[in-house]
Amino acid sequence: MLQKTMKKLFLAILLMGSISLTAQPGTSKITIHADQGKTVINKEIYGQFAEHLGKCIYGGIWVGENSPIPNIKGYRTDVFNALKELQVPVLRWPGGCFADEYHWMDGIGPREKRPKMVNNNWGGVVEDNSFGTNEFLNLCEMLGCEPYLSGNVGSGTVEELAKWVEYITSDGDSPMAKLRRQNGREKPWKLKYLGVGNESWGCGGNMTPDYYSDLFRRYSTYCREYDGNQLFKIASGASDYDYKWTETLMKNVGDRMKGLSLHYYTVKGWDGSKGSATKFDKADYLWTMGKCLEIENVVKKHITIMDKYDPQRKVGLLVDEWGTWWDQEPGSHPGFLYQQNSLRDAFVAALTLNIFNKYTERVKMANIAQIVNVLQAMILTDGPKMVLTPTYHVFNMYKVHMGATYLPLDIQCDSLSTGDRKFASVSASASKNAKGQIHITLANINPDKEQKIILDLANVKISKVSGTILTAKTIDSYNTFDQPNVVAPAAFKEAKVSKNGLTVTIPAKAIVSLELL
Repeated sequence: MLQKTMKKLFLAILLMGSISLTAQPGTSKITIHADQGKTVINKEIYGQFAEHLGKCIYGGIWVGENSPIPNIKGYRTDVFNALKELQVPVLRWPGGCFADEYHWMDGIGPREKRPKMVNNNWGGVVEDNSFGTNEFLNLCEMLGCEPYLSGNVGSGTVEELAKWVEYITSDGDSPMAKLRRQNGREKPWKLKYLGVGNESWGCGGNMTPDYYSDLFRRYSTYCREYDGNQLFKIASGASDYDYKWTETLMKNVGDRMKGLSLHYYTVKGWDGSKGSATKFDKADYLWTMGKCLEIENVVKKHITIMDKYDPQRKVGLLVDEWGTWWDQEPGSHPGFLYQQNSLRDAFVAALTLNIFNKYTERVKMANIAQIVNVLQAMILTDGPKMVLTPTYHVFNMYKVHMGATYLPLDIQCDSLSTGDRKFASVSASASKNAKGQIHITLANINPDKEQKIILDLANVKISKVSGTILTAKTIDSYNTFDQPNVVAPAAFKEAKVSKNGLTVTIPAKAIVSLELL
């Protein structure tokens, strides 16, 4: 009998392959250096991204004034209110790959007269341009967020991009300012963030870094600053591990750019199946956590290169596309990148945001892909129906860090491993806001074991603590239109104040946000 039991155990270990968990997780300790906070967490790290892709814009954000779906000036009311709650700091548009085929003049003027185009990047569907520059910038004003435009370098011209900036920001008697006024907008908008191309190494033109460097210098020269508007010009940066691209741009462009982008997706690969968003096992979950956390090393390596050419850190690193990428949902259009969003995705959001907070001195912005109905979305819609995803709830819990001072911390905890990746079982971030309130976000990555965490805040006096928790019965839990609260935030009461700080007991696979008073 014993031999049979041992044989079964041996086979089970073989089946697990390279996946391993610590057998008995002990008490973890996090030391927060509340007196060492120096750097403000850039609120733009919590930015969003909306591309003309699938049902992100049409049906997701925009339904038009005459739609039976309740709307505010054409923007669907439920989605608008949900985004308003998130306090979205910046919104990137119109792409993505769509940006380098988008000609902005097609999207202005009376909507019934706007020319149509074929969206060759995403499904070959007809784009009617009813959502264009005015609609986007008006939305940003209503949300109270900064617009981030991705300019067309791949198929556009210098003149076209220069005129777009003039149309938006000029208050004079210039031709483009007159055109804007004819289209119903008297005063110019403010435009801070301007991307000069997107993924110029790929769908944005398949360029070499040297060639793109020269194009950036040329295009950015003619993007003028009108009437007090100041542009934060962003170069199209590398895809994850392409450190040569960053090296070349830092050497050839330098501080002519104010920002350099970086794209990093938690994806298994670009050929074949990427895996299901909802049907996965523990091994898949742990692989996802390891791949997600690898962004820290990628960011550090790009920062090291940037520091070599820019030791004063004048150029910001902008991770303006990141998130999970799974197979599209069965039955959905293969070119629309519509995927469900589970508790696993929530963890990718939580861990990644904790990392961005840590490197906020160089990371000036991040834009998760994407805001509605595409990839790791905040919101899913189906006609008049809407549901908030687990990722939405993470952003809502973490928004307390926006504009607060980052507090350095040290973590001592057990580890998890998958393949050749080994990582801490706990992720955390801490900040202090202008009122002196400390907020801490914690994630217990372990899918099976609760974590008892001692939070040491040295001489910080704590009189009260409140918290919110996000978890579910299983790691593959997700929200649907019929069951929207399967993964939903709830009050967290397992934080106890002690003489030495806080003791927190977090269930397995749970994300927690704490406020200390």
